[in-house]
Amino acid sequence: MSGLLVYILLFAVSLSVLLFASDKFIESAEKIGLSLGISPFIIGVTIVAFGTSLPELATSLASVFSGSSEVVVGNVIGSNITNILLVLGATGIIHKEFKMDFDIMDVDMPLLLISCFLLFFALSDHHISFGEVIIFLAALVVFLINSVQGAGSDEEERPSVGIKDYLMVVAGIFFVFLGAHFTIHYIELISLALEINPELIALTVVALGTSLPEVIVSIAAARRGKHAIAVGNILGSNIFNTYAVMGIPALFGDLKIPAGITDFGLPFMVVVTIIFALVTFSKRVTRWEACMLLLLYGFYLMELIKRGY
Repeated sequence: MSGLLVYILLFAVSLSVLLFASDKFIESAEKIGLSLGISPFIIGVTIVAFGTSLPELATSLASVFSGSSEVVVGNVIGSNITNILLVLGATGIIHKEFKMDFDIMDVDMPLLLISCFLLFFALSDHHISFGEVIIFLAALVVFLINSVQGAGSDEEERPSVGIKDYLMVVAGIFFVFLGAHFTIHYIELISLALEINPELIALTVVALGTSLPEVIVSIAAARRGKHAIAVGNILGSNIFNTYAVMGIPALFGDLKIPAGITDFGLPFMVVVTIIFALVTFSKRVTRWEACMLLLLYGFYLMELIKRGY
């Protein structure tokens, strides 16, 4: 019992580091982006999204090098589902007036849907080929080029930045990553101490743990009134997960695609992504919609338990 209490205490410390670092990262990244004339939404889609997706990439690379490459697919699919249902749901619940002053359906949402369908068909044969990996990485480059080309913003005042702001971004990413790593570690230890199925931990806790930066950063952004960064973070993180977190580890070894993933997790991710598009079509997320997203996340967890993963 004393060991469990220590794990819980260290988990709380790790989470506190994650909270503080993400808030500082948001503040500095937004300031640098605005100083370069980049719109808040593009800041969320690129700088913030990729920074908060580093834990997914690091976890996936580590799993390939350790011979547990099946974790990669579960991590990507689980994180994408968690980002939409838990991150957007929790953000919408906490912030009653969640409105978007930009057209997410213009380019960015279609790009997310394309990445989702591409992943679905690529994994349908339980194998991801080298050619498919190259397509994933090329698609990531296309997404980045499109984001940079549409990055201009004349509406925001351009603040001045110094070396301190750039160092804060680097430090923020480092401590977000560090906080997420130890948060995952102690969640796993707590779960094992409570004798929860290790396979279930891998498919749920790891995905949840690596999505914690997205949860914290999106909530922090929305709390600061930066709803564009919050939504852009979710959208950009999912695209980054699909293309980079799947593609880069596959360059270092063959990825195992568990049958259970393609039977339930993958189709569920496609449906959830379509729901994301429908919910954000009106440029606002109501608390009722946020409640339904959280209920769907609860259903997802219950279904994993029922199916015995």
